[in-house]
Amino acid sequence: MDVMANLPVAVIGAGPVGLAAAAHLVERGITPLVLERGESVGAALLEWEHVRVFSPWKYNIDTAARALLDRSGWTAPDSQRLPTGGEIVRDYLAPLGRLPAIAANLKLGAEVTAITRQGHDKVANDGRKDAPFVIRYRDAGGEHRVLARAVIDASGTWWRPNPIGVDGLPVAGEGEASARIAYGIPDVVGKAREDYAGKRILVIGGGHSAINVALALMELQDAAPGTEVFWALRHASIERLLGGGLNDQLPERGALGLAARQAMADGRLNMLAPFAANGIERQGEGLVVDANLGGKPFNLVIDRIVVTTGFRPDLSFLSEIRIALDPAVEAPPALAPLIDPNFHSCGTVPAHGIAELAHPEPGFTIVGSKSYGRAPTFLMATGYEQVRSVVADIAGDHAAAREVRLVLPETGVCSAVGVVTASESAGCCGGPPAAVDACCVRDADAKATGASGCGCATAPATETRENGVDA
Repeated sequence: MDVMANLPVAVIGAGPVGLAAAAHLVERGITPLVLERGESVGAALLEWEHVRVFSPWKYNIDTAARALLDRSGWTAPDSQRLPTGGEIVRDYLAPLGRLPAIAANLKLGAEVTAITRQGHDKVANDGRKDAPFVIRYRDAGGEHRVLARAVIDASGTWWRPNPIGVDGLPVAGEGEASARIAYGIPDVVGKAREDYAGKRILVIGGGHSAINVALALMELQDAAPGTEVFWALRHASIERLLGGGLNDQLPERGALGLAARQAMADGRLNMLAPFAANGIERQGEGLVVDANLGGKPFNLVIDRIVVTTGFRPDLSFLSEIRIALDPAVEAPPALAPLIDPNFHSCGTVPAHGIAELAHPEPGFTIVGSKSYGRAPTFLMATGYEQVRSVVADIAGDHAAAREVRLVLPETGVCSAVGVVTASESAGCCGGPPAAVDACCVRDADAKATGASGCGCATAPATETRENGVDA
């Protein structure tokens, strides 16, 4: 057991939640070992570095990380500014990763390929909980293995985007057309401008990532009038997509909904809903998309496709670890009912920690957006509370691990189609709606005065993945 106590805690991923976990470990006097597959900290955020998040800096920085940075003489960003993904890396994650207590134990370009227990396969019981973890990883120097006393998987979901098919599978021809398909939020007015200017673009998705892409394409349209934008929704509800509008207390998010609504009114967005792609064929320099639109056959000739249909967790390197996941959401069974998008409609996800994140493998946890599996409603602040609780548990401070130190506001985003149950209605935007085209009482009240969307938020919170953006 003394050998185990002297081993580091492995943290997989050096994004906001992974580095927050490292900071909490350092504050507890425990050595972290951070393994990041990218060549820099926050590698996934750099994939959407041009995108501005919805909430100001003061909600984006973990408390333990801030304490370490403050002691180093760090100059904090303006707490009221809304940072981009690139600014979060440059002004927060990069300085955090350079701190000696973290930098000495940070390995970049290190992709984890497997985790197991030393001397134990998945079936072996005897002595299992006392055996250290073995983490295999690959870097430029080849294959390596390292021992750890515990493992915190904060590897996120960015590298596994959902495919185009409404059934969860790639559609026919999707792989062959990959050179003309982008997943996530490409920089259509910046680095990728030449790929989109003057082209016919199909955007598939119904969340804020899709809105970001569509509005950026309209900005490009101003400079390149030949640019045509087709926006395909898998469901028929435009109201659900547009969010809080004037009533959303995260102004940037509300502004997205308002701008998208105006673009539809102006005819600058060709809306396709409900839309389900069946296949893609190459046609010269373009693509022909075979689909159903409103239940009827539909073909569309376009130049490029942007897919913003969310992400899913990579479980491939966990095959020798005993994990328990909800069969639908792919989140831990105790967490899944709290975040299931089939039932949660206004961001009413309670704060949670080790009690909801525990797996049958003692010492192993999944945190951050990956802990949410396929649910698209992860909040960065939730991830910070997760790692605070998990690290407290690793340190043996079980009372602190089970405290709730975060009260999440309702976000103003109604992310599920369906009826709000009685048990949810007390916390969902003031209760269930009387109007069928509203998601909640405050939404109905807003509509009655001529406004739009869900007036649900009570305080800002950072939403770092809403159908496409991952921390």
